This record gives sequence, structure tokens and C-alpha cells, in this order.
Amino acid sequence: MLKLDKLVKTYKTGDQALKEVDIDVPQGQVLALIGPSGAGKSTLIRCINRLVEPTSGKVYLDDIELTSLSSGSLRRERRRMGMIFQEYALIERLTVMENVLSGRLGYVGFWRSFLRKFPQSDIDEAYRLLDRVGLAHMADKRADELSGGQRQRVGICRALIQNPALLLVDEPTASLDPKTSRQIMRLICELCRERELAAIINIHDVALAQMFVQRVVGLRFGAVQFDGPPEGLTPDVLTMIYGEEDWEATIESVDDEDDLVTL
Repeated sequence: MLKLDKLVKTYKTGDQALKEVDIDVPQGQVLALIGPSGAGKSTLIRCINRLVEPTSGKVYLDDIELTSLSSGSLRRERRRMGMIFQEYALIERLTVMENVLSGRLGYVGFWRSFLRKFPQSDIDEAYRLLDRVGLAHMADKRADELSGGQRQRVGICRALIQNPALLLVDEPTASLDPKTSRQIMRLICELCRERELAAIINIHDVALAQMFVQRVVGLRFGAVQFDGPPEGLTPDVLTMIYGEEDWEATIESVDDEDDLVTL
């Protein structure tokens, strides 16, 4: 589904953010990307959709080599890659519905998008998605009236209305409290299962990754140090990824009592 082949990113300063990264993500798999700050996690996600241009290596989405596409072809393929941002990236003065529908801008013509005249089918789908994440009653609220957790749910809907094959998720819980963080992670993973979406989630919280995802990739200094199931994150592995620390508390099982998504 997604294949990274010897992906390298070297910045003009000479800093090498990614060092020949090889990762294959099959359809429907949710992968957590962990590692210390500066390990290359955000760079990797942005190299996939070419918000950051890789220095060398290849990225394939199904049979399409994204790294060789022209700008026009890349715009079309980006519709298949939904992006969820740490800081939500909503337009504050627009309503929840308008922010969700902005995910369809790649599918409608310039004037329809400029005038915000979307097909009824897109509006119906936006309502379905908002209902799924518990925000249908807030469709007409401005984005700047929402809590952090509500804003992130709007961002999830905006990504999903693209009807993507892949979700790229950059620190979705960094600005949220612990309970809301778990709810957002649970929601993303449930939606990926429902839609058979592949996802790469850049996340600092190792315990959250262990609780919800099927596979973990650990980066350090731009290189893959671990690639395996969450239960493989032993203290020795975490030390290899992050450095010396008492990891026993981090890898303890956490009771998952708040099953309902609340607002």
C-alpha cells in the first residue's frame, strides 16, 4: 500500500533528518512513529506527501511513485492522503461545517470552492462524519469556539472527507489532556478499522502507542531502531531509541476505562 524505499532527507545545513528509511505499510494497518525530538518523525510524514522534498529515495502509494510526480499529478495524489495536524490547522473564523468541507477543495472547481458551493453529496457526507465523531450539533459553530479535543475531531473529519487511502497524523494528542488524548487515539484507530485505512501516527506518548496501534516504528537520529509490535517495546528497546531512563513504569499496562468518546 505505502512503501518507503531508502528515503533520505538532508537539509541545506548538512543535517541528515532521515537515513535510508525503509518502511512498508499495508492497507488497514495503523503504525505509530515514536522517537525523541529531532529523530525525524515529522520530516518522514512530510516527505511522504512531499510537503518536504526528500533528498533521495522513493515513496510509493500503491503503484504510484510519489517522488517522481509533477506538481499537477502530485496534487491529484495528495487527495488520497489525509493529513491530521498537531495544531489542528483550522480556519478559526469559519464554521465547523466549512472547515470539514475544506477537505473537498481538491475535488471541486475554483469558483465553487471560492464561493463555498459544495455538492449536496459532500454536505451530506460532512454531516455523517460529524455525527460519527459526536459533533453534528456543532456544525454551525465557529472553529474558535471549540475545545482542543473538538478541534481535533473536526480535523479528523476534514481528512476523512477526502476519502483517502492513507492518513498521515502528526502529533494528534500533543496539545490535549490525557483523557482526551486517549479518546482521540481511540477514535482515529476505530475510523481506520471501519474504513480499512492505513495510517502513520507521529506520537511522543509511548504508552498511547502501546495501547492502540498494531505496529510501532522507533526512529533515532533519522534511522529506524525498532520495527515491530507494541509488546516488543522492552526497556532495552526504549533505551536504544530514547537513551537511558527507568522505562518500567512507561511499559506497564494502563487500564482503558473510558471507552466512550465524550466531548
